[in-house]
Amino acid sequence: MTTPAKVWLRFFLIGYIALMVLWVVSLTSPVPYGDLTRIGRLSEREFGWTAPPPKVDPAVLKGTPVDQADVLVIGDSFSMTFRWQSVLVKAGYRVSTTYWGQYENALCGDFDQWIARTGFKGKLIIIESVERLLGDRTKDSMKCQKMVRPFDAMAHPLITPDETVPSPAPNWNVQFMTGITTYYNTWKAKNSATDVHFDWNTWVRPVPDGCKLFSHRSCDKMPFFAEDDDNGPLTPAHLEWMKNFTKAHSKLPIMWMVIPNKTTVYLKPDYSKDFEAGFRASGLGPDLYAFTRERHTQIRDFYFSNDTHMSMHGQLALGERMLSAVREVLPTPPSKSP
Repeated sequence: MTTPAKVWLRFFLIGYIALMVLWVVSLTSPVPYGDLTRIGRLSEREFGWTAPPPKVDPAVLKGTPVDQADVLVIGDSFSMTFRWQSVLVKAGYRVSTTYWGQYENALCGDFDQWIARTGFKGKLIIIESVERLLGDRTKDSMKCQKMVRPFDAMAHPLITPDETVPSPAPNWNVQFMTGITTYYNTWKAKNSATDVHFDWNTWVRPVPDGCKLFSHRSCDKMPFFAEDDDNGPLTPAHLEWMKNFTKAHSKLPIMWMVIPNKTTVYLKPDYSKDFEAGFRASGLGPDLYAFTRERHTQIRDFYFSNDTHMSMHGQLALGERMLSAVREVLPTPPSKSP
């Protein structure tokens, strides 16, 4: 005989079993180690890189106090691992690194005075920015007259990248729906012939010759950050501000380091073509558009498959390119000069 108590018990058991299934699926979903697989809820089994990255001697992954540095880097997340800077350090240059985000993403009118207050006695300032954020940074800098926050250099990397392929582990902190969402998103991405948009500004797009360029399992598809498109291309107007800023603050040489978006490198090489042509002619810094256009076909996993950033393979190659550029200004590290 069916009683109300038995009905409620059945509902309870069905709900309990459903929750347990969701939890087990989520628990066994690989812990995401890439920004795009995390925010897009995509499987690391399909989109995580599988080729181990190069290891770097910890001795060259240490920042120099700014008052002892030869080179001052003002960068963003592409500089937070200290990997590209390590090539300069290995060559004998003393490098101090700080970040746009510490100063509200703006370099203000009193930049020279602010640098002087840091005690920097070196010979070169490198300003690094990824393409997608440089436009807003130039606009914010135009309106900024005074650097309010004091300088703060980092002694150690803010981001410590994995030096081996992460091993699968239970995802103890996951939410109930994460696993099933990840499985669905991954299935949809693998089976779509066109671009697919997922949570938190993540696209998965087909990549020509993807399996020659990347090591992940679903190498014909790639996650990309929507801001690469949404923030718009760089323009000659942005370049004009960079020229004016460099001219206005000429007490020390300034080198601009513009890192192309992942989408620009792999899918839209002409995205900021007018800016790129002007930058190349300006002499403001090395042409990293041409550099990435060439090297992404030569270095597998040049950018991370599951992230919007350049991989450690790419960062070390970037460091070699920047070393060449630095030597054009400082042929010998000042500490090694007679």
